[in-house]
Amino acid sequence: MVKVYGEFYGCSANKADYEIMIGLLKDAGMEIVDSPKNSDINLITTCAVKTPTVNRMIFRSNELTKFNKPLIVAGCLSKIEKERQLIEKINPKASFVGPDSITKIVDVAHATLNGEKVLSLERVYEEKVGLPHLKTNPIVDIVEINSGCLSSCTFCATKLARGNLYSYRPHSIREQIKQSIKEGVKEIWLTSQDSSAYGRDIGTNLPELLDSIIRIDGNFFVRVGMMNPLHFKKVEIKDLINAYKNEKVFKFLHLCVQSGSNKVLKIMKRGYTVEEFVYYVERFREEIPELTLMTDIITGHPGEDEEDHEQTVELIKEIKPDLTVLSKFGARPGTQAAKMGQTPQKVVNERSKELSKIIRHVSYERNKRWLRWEGKVLIDEKVEGAVVGRNYAYKPIVIKENLGLGSTVNVKISKVTRYALTGKLV
Repeated sequence: MVKVYGEFYGCSANKADYEIMIGLLKDAGMEIVDSPKNSDINLITTCAVKTPTVNRMIFRSNELTKFNKPLIVAGCLSKIEKERQLIEKINPKASFVGPDSITKIVDVAHATLNGEKVLSLERVYEEKVGLPHLKTNPIVDIVEINSGCLSSCTFCATKLARGNLYSYRPHSIREQIKQSIKEGVKEIWLTSQDSSAYGRDIGTNLPELLDSIIRIDGNFFVRVGMMNPLHFKKVEIKDLINAYKNEKVFKFLHLCVQSGSNKVLKIMKRGYTVEEFVYYVERFREEIPELTLMTDIITGHPGEDEEDHEQTVELIKEIKPDLTVLSKFGARPGTQAAKMGQTPQKVVNERSKELSKIIRHVSYERNKRWLRWEGKVLIDEKVEGAVVGRNYAYKPIVIKENLGLGSTVNVKISKVTRYALTGKLV
């Protein structure tokens, strides 16, 4: 029996791809092992969103190469030619599988084991739902609802890897969710590069999909993945808010603003204004005050000056996101921003340091609102000496007890940090 070792990095869409590939390999009679030392072939599913991440991917590929086993490199990095070539210098025999070719993983594995070098990088539009997949967490099913997106942001290499929008049929998505619920899944993560663009190419939309999912029988929660404010313009926001109000939907909104400057947003080709982003956040918070808001900021994008940076600082202070993913701009090969005049790294570092301090403070202040809250928590993760659960607003709550995954308990919040809440059983 062929033994396969695999690991993944990056976003939940990458994780979903990894689970499908491992599931297909297992379905083909291969054994999944927990160490590259014990394998016949190794699989790494890479992320290419930031330059530091890519450097880690190249380093890890080099480490896996040292085991002298055939190597398959999947994920977004496989589609970025300049960086794929860096891995090929380390391992000339490595095979590569793009995000659109994951269903070919079994054939690629067999060919690679036979000494062939395979480049399976073609753009294939097919639904990645209803396929065999091996869940890394038995109570969480990551369901990709569409691949690609409709935007052309100047900084984004993911677009180069995953292409234009391709939405999956609502029926196919519902069938996978129904099957997962039968298998004991408690959390459904709807993932994509832009969930708000879902259905634009097939005559439907995200609120309609959510409405159809929450009508499925069973005890489960739905987490909606990241969204671009641009496509909120195309969605009836009241319909989306109404779907969010359902008890099966986590009150968690991941809406990526990227900058607090309209000038920079225009340079980025984001297609919306700061004022529109603030309006969407305010509408949601008016209807769902306990909403957990997550956003993303890129600091140091080409064209950003001190005034633009200060506008971003003020936006964070104004909207007070619960979670902010802060990235220092780094030019990615093949992107439009790579051809623009770059902000000096020293300036980028200084701006990042200032924003980080503000973000930490805002996150802590937002979490303080939950101190002494009491309610139900779904246990979805085990850590050393404790478990982590989620309440209806998808807040991470650490409980120092030995509890089973998928169990629901009542807790009272006794401590907060910027990262998480701590609860005790009541």
